[in-house]
Amino acid sequence: MDKKGKKERKTPVKDTFETITTECKTPETIVLLLSSPEEDILAKACEAIHIFAEKGDENKASLLGLGALEPLCQLITHVNKLVRRNAVMALGIMANSDDVRIALKKIDVIPSIIAKLSLEEDVVVHEFATLCLASLSLDFTWKVQIFDNKGLPPLIHLLSSPDPDIEKNSLETIFNLVQDSQSRLAVHALGGIPPLLDLLKSEFPVIQTLALKTLQNVTMDKDSCNTFREEQGFEKLMDILSNTEFRDLHADALEVVANCLRNSESLQLIHKGGGLKRLMELVLAPNLPGIQCSAVKCIAGVAQTSENRTLLHEQNVETVLVELLSAADIGVKTAACQAASAMSLHQDSKDSFRDLGGIPAIVQLLSNDSLVLREAATQALSNLTHSNQLNASAVYEAEGHEILVQQLYGSCARTVANSAATLGNMAEQEVIRCSILSHGAIPALVEPLKSTDTQVLVNSTLCLAVLACETGARAELLSAGGLHPLVNLLHTYQKEVLHNTCLAVNVCATDEPTAVEMCKFGALEILQQINQSVNRRSSFSKLAMISLLNSNVSVKYSLTGHLASTDLIGDGFYDAGKVPAGQRVLTLKELSTQPVNKKRPIIFVNTATE
Repeated sequence: MDKKGKKERKTPVKDTFETITTECKTPETIVLLLSSPEEDILAKACEAIHIFAEKGDENKASLLGLGALEPLCQLITHVNKLVRRNAVMALGIMANSDDVRIALKKIDVIPSIIAKLSLEEDVVVHEFATLCLASLSLDFTWKVQIFDNKGLPPLIHLLSSPDPDIEKNSLETIFNLVQDSQSRLAVHALGGIPPLLDLLKSEFPVIQTLALKTLQNVTMDKDSCNTFREEQGFEKLMDILSNTEFRDLHADALEVVANCLRNSESLQLIHKGGGLKRLMELVLAPNLPGIQCSAVKCIAGVAQTSENRTLLHEQNVETVLVELLSAADIGVKTAACQAASAMSLHQDSKDSFRDLGGIPAIVQLLSNDSLVLREAATQALSNLTHSNQLNASAVYEAEGHEILVQQLYGSCARTVANSAATLGNMAEQEVIRCSILSHGAIPALVEPLKSTDTQVLVNSTLCLAVLACETGARAELLSAGGLHPLVNLLHTYQKEVLHNTCLAVNVCATDEPTAVEMCKFGALEILQQINQSVNRRSSFSKLAMISLLNSNVSVKYSLTGHLASTDLIGDGFYDAGKVPAGQRVLTLKELSTQPVNKKRPIIFVNTATE
């Protein structure tokens, strides 16, 4: 028998164990496995992280806290295809978390992710790499990195991928990038418009919508608009707009149309191709208020240049807009008013709206419950009556001035400003001016004079200057307490507000009682300061100063030391002596309350007999 002892090892050290199946139940263990030298274990660990992260943000946060992010970023460049793919999948899901995106800023991962967009990678890698970029591109910092690392060319190429998820993710990333001008120009330069147009035919609404929203940004550039037109983009959009099954896309499609039509050259070319005629047909589409509203907004956007307004006028756009003012839908009526406002910058359009009965129709909308519609209606009337007295008369005949006066008490600053502007335009005619005053315009203007909104102040002071031509209006302003807020506006550094305020002070100062009251509030002293300022003085401020002095000869004599031959001295005149510039001249009543002193006597003219 042989002696018992150890047998010699028959298996060499270089041999390996057979595959051992392990089951991990904790994320801590899985994250540890990301450092394994075994490719099979790495692949399975990445797959497990992907599955775990998909279940919610809490899991993503847990993985982030365990340190999974950095090894995943390294593994997306692994030589093993399966490891690389699973790591990209895990990172793509992880990147949906805000905390993960913040943490990724410390890792230079963008070049590696963009490299995964190459043709050598498979469809799954493309899907999750683009998903990762779509999430990261929400942040400006990442947008810059994606652009600087030349991420746009492969993303544009992937717009033609047969996989809809890749299309959607690539498109979403591009959409986020084109919020910035350099990316908008780059998409055009890299030939991005044709594949974007092709995506309009996608069977997935989310892709169609993203394509339209991306085109909205890209076509803000003139050259891009030209390329869009050359690629029959306008015709493709009109096909969408003519299809009632695509109603959810119409608003976005019309935004792109508006961009294309804003350029006068493009508008002419599209018009020659019958594009404008098709647009007008959409505007009048029956029982489709959503399309009508968007189409009219498109017209309003187009009517921003004089050349475009001329062409639209030649197409009788006013007839269409006037018809829509009586539409049942509030949105359509609002859009029609906005388009009318834009078109009213064209003189012939102003006359067309009047001849077509558009002004009474707009006046009726002033009583609507919708604040937005009332604002749009007052804006339209403001533009229609500007430098057009026939339209002003039409508003008057429709009794619009009565409602406009009431609108001055409103809470919407734009509506108040527009109403004041319209009333000011109308008040140039004496008959209308008197009627406006009879409906309480002066008391209604007092509160707007205290506004902090610049346009409200500009329009209210100008309106007051026109209305105060009437003696009764000046007395009413005095009794309504409007002189103090008017004088306070002389402190403003807003040039147009100051000019209009000086104009109103000049008109109001033609009556001695109002002139004296304004002097009590320091109007003369403020005007003296203004007229000594190189930046603030103007012919308006000088005129206001002269008017105040001419209506208050006692003050004029105290400040200047002399009177003109046209200055009449009567009862109530007093000579209190020379007053230094910038110092307020006290009234006779104020002087009478002071104790007797050794200074020169005050001379008072009083011819009344007992």
